[in-house]
Amino acid sequence: MALRRFGECCWSVLRAPCQRTLFGVLRPSWTETCIGAKRHLLSEDVIKLQNFQQRKLAVAHLATGSKGNYIELFSQKLQRNELILRDELKLLLHLCQSADDIVIARDAIYRYHAENRNLAYGEFKFGPVFMRLCYELGMEEMAATAITDKSMTGFFNDATSFNITIDMLFTKGLYENALEVLRTMRNQGISFNNDTLTLATGTCYKLNTAESYRICTALIDEKQAKGHFIPRHAYCFAIALALRRSDIERAKSLYSQIMSTDSRICQNLKVLILATSGAMIDVISILSAAALSRSSYFVKKPEFSQEVVDLLRLRSEGGPHMIKVEQLVTQLERAGQVIQQTLDDLLCHTPTGHRTKQVPVLEERRTSRRTLRPLQSTLLSE
Repeated sequence: MALRRFGECCWSVLRAPCQRTLFGVLRPSWTETCIGAKRHLLSEDVIKLQNFQQRKLAVAHLATGSKGNYIELFSQKLQRNELILRDELKLLLHLCQSADDIVIARDAIYRYHAENRNLAYGEFKFGPVFMRLCYELGMEEMAATAITDKSMTGFFNDATSFNITIDMLFTKGLYENALEVLRTMRNQGISFNNDTLTLATGTCYKLNTAESYRICTALIDEKQAKGHFIPRHAYCFAIALALRRSDIERAKSLYSQIMSTDSRICQNLKVLILATSGAMIDVISILSAAALSRSSYFVKKPEFSQEVVDLLRLRSEGGPHMIKVEQLVTQLERAGQVIQQTLDDLLCHTPTGHRTKQVPVLEERRTSRRTLRPLQSTLLSE
């Protein structure tokens, strides 16, 4: 009874919105602990970790003094094999604060799924919430084990749960585990969305094996054959992997299919493709245009990775274009257009996400929403 009363008390809160080699696989020396870990591929728009944490804070505030009792009561309920209600499980997932708590939450979702395997859970999806909890507490291995467990098939029935799991595994450098999650997603018939494709190509790029290259190529070809949109970020990973596998023609073909190539990573990849294929005249043309760029102070000038520049120097050494290349590179270096970020750094970045829409200015509305009469002043707007 105490568990149910407390669940009813907090349910209202839950409803509210609230080292480096150019083509070598890098050892993830950047990996941080779970708190404050960088998300290299998915934006906050997708992860929604901040929103989840805000809801947790709201629940914790309402549940002051009772959080420990609730989790302890829930643990006892599991031991007694009692029926788990949906709202009770939702509340539990928002009260977990430690590794011990999340173990209880894991046992709870296993029990809940076993009891409701043949029933619809409604509009609410537990999978993303559990994965965000794992993300927050750095429990990526638990997340991967749960989502690939055959007994949990149907519980994580959305792309978001799989994407969050792959992203946290990618961040920790667990690329083989991430690939296994992708296989599970495919076997369960969960459609790959744009985020999934970016994560998949990124994982294959990091693994840099013949098998991962085959998988990456097959994914891109399949999407193209069906006429689906392919994110630029996914194309860039596939191009970089093709270059790592010395498949220059494939890299050229993929690059030609990118709709907009004005990004920094695209510019570096283009120079890399041209330098690798020996097209030094085209490289010189690109560098000359970048060096002579007279764009506004507020518009960022083209920048090239030191790693790419070093390869360019190496490829032109002893050739007829060596002096010109050196002159242009020196000019770019003096202008601050040669950066220390590697190709891998440029590829494995966190996108900024979507901007929020601007609220229309009040002057654009001339009638009241309530009375439908003309407004005498914008100060009278609701």
